[in-house]
Amino acid sequence: MSSRTNAISRITNLRRHFNISKQGSKGGNEGGSNEGSSYENTSSGSIKISQDVSTALSNGKAVVALESTIITHGMPYPQNFETAKEVEAIVKENGAVPATIAILDGIPCIGLTTEELERLAKLGTKARKISRRDIAHVVATRSSGGTTVSATMIFASMVGISVFVTGGIGGVHRNGENTLDISSDLTELGRTPICVVSAGVKSILDIPKTLEYLETQGVCVAAYKTDDFPAFYSEKSGCKAPCQVDTPEECARLIEANRRLDLRTGILIGIPIPKQHSVTGNVIDSAIQTALREASEKGIKGSAETPYLLSRVNELTGGSSLESNIALVKNNAILGAQIAASLAQIQDNGQQKDKGSKSEANDS
Repeated sequence: MSSRTNAISRITNLRRHFNISKQGSKGGNEGGSNEGSSYENTSSGSIKISQDVSTALSNGKAVVALESTIITHGMPYPQNFETAKEVEAIVKENGAVPATIAILDGIPCIGLTTEELERLAKLGTKARKISRRDIAHVVATRSSGGTTVSATMIFASMVGISVFVTGGIGGVHRNGENTLDISSDLTELGRTPICVVSAGVKSILDIPKTLEYLETQGVCVAAYKTDDFPAFYSEKSGCKAPCQVDTPEECARLIEANRRLDLRTGILIGIPIPKQHSVTGNVIDSAIQTALREASEKGIKGSAETPYLLSRVNELTGGSSLESNIALVKNNAILGAQIAASLAQIQDNGQQKDKGSKSEANDS
């Protein structure tokens, strides 16, 4: 089954089971930008796909999924709103359609308007932080929130999006062997066939244990243009990456091979933060140790720990960690869009080859 046929099949099934509606169905905006368009009224439990995203998927064009907890919990307003718009613009500039994913009033949304992005940005930490565990409850209570890596992967996979860009994934927390605090991002990578492009694992986590856990889950982990797995704020973690990819085309071929073999597991591609934005390892590690100690003393744990640690590390580094965070997300978006564009080209070539083969068979 071709990628385009697969995407159309997924959308058809979702419409049948979840009553999907498209943006642009009102106001004569079909086929155009999702700016200023509106959704049809739908019942609780449906999924909404923007017109831009739906059209791109139906036509086999490049689409990049984007999470929304970076908007709600990653930074303050209006910086979060401006960053979200800039990241979407970068995706477009590099040949793909951005699909920011969130849940608004109990409706999972794949592709947001500028107004919806700003609504999320203003909600900030008042919005729910949604992982796989939380999806059903947020939908049932008609709540709103930002999707984490795991939740974003689920919704992206439902509609056939293959590439997802984020800042850094969650992982095994330090002292995780005692607390068993392990992000659902890792188990989701083990069961959802999405390629996640990130700057590695967040530096506040235990990177060696996270890589071991990903190996157990059967996740293909690759580093981009290096054999040293990146460490979020720093270019190197000191952990050797299981494999290396050097071009967007190589990344796309890796994704396509994973799909054709039906391995049903995710792929993690770690791209080092640009050298000029890398925070000195000793400085950041010292800040992390301080933040971890303070979080322990205050009894901060679970889903509240990561936002606290990132915020506190930013304070301790005089704002440099947040600047680095924004820079790495933008850098990831460039590569993610290029990978998605390369993947769309590979799959289109494959589809044309299949058509040619069928035509030759019919002629003979």
